[in-house]
Amino acid sequence: MKTDRQLKQEVEEELDYDPAVNAAEIGVEVKERVVTLSGHPSSYAEKIAAEKAAQRVAGVKAVVVAMAVRLPGEDIRTDEDTASAVRAMLRWTVGLSEEAVKVQVENGWVTLRGEVASAHLSHLATRTVSHMRGVTGVSNLIEVTSGKAAQNIAEKIGRALERHAQREAKHIAVEVRDGTVTLRGKVDSYAGRSAARGAAWSAPGVHAVIDDLDVG
Repeated sequence: MKTDRQLKQEVEEELDYDPAVNAAEIGVEVKERVVTLSGHPSSYAEKIAAEKAAQRVAGVKAVVVAMAVRLPGEDIRTDEDTASAVRAMLRWTVGLSEEAVKVQVENGWVTLRGEVASAHLSHLATRTVSHMRGVTGVSNLIEVTSGKAAQNIAEKIGRALERHAQREAKHIAVEVRDGTVTLRGKVDSYAGRSAARGAAWSAPGVHAVIDDLDVG
């Protein structure tokens, strides 16, 4: 098992390796394999990238995010301008109208509300907004409408798990109830955990995913 010192060094190296992260802006502390990231990334996208970089390091049990986005001067916009840009991106990139998803912006933090037909659209909306300049954070309060639930959701997710994370698939139990998927079991890494969540969210008829997976 890696020591906390080894994990700290490897997390710092992974941050430095990731082109989406300015490692000089991020502080790393490790205690009992729990990584705490601090500092002031220059964008919300960089904050997410730093978190994912730490999660990729084998042996990391959990990641605590204590970072606050500090936008450079050229990226600071009024909330009105940010809201207009977000609405345009959702309309042209995700295909969501103003009637489907309402946008609220406060100090650069974007809150999305509304209803969409699938969990995939909800996640796509969040991912799109998260990479926009001038955004300091995103809260996704979008609801997925019931619609017609797909049949054999658990079976579809199981097959997807075998395609995306074959080694972990046999250790993951999938439970489905009223469109809510619960994942239980143990995976070797955050990458396997991410693959399992992605497989669950992508299945037709899924409205929510509860992640009870353990890493390590």
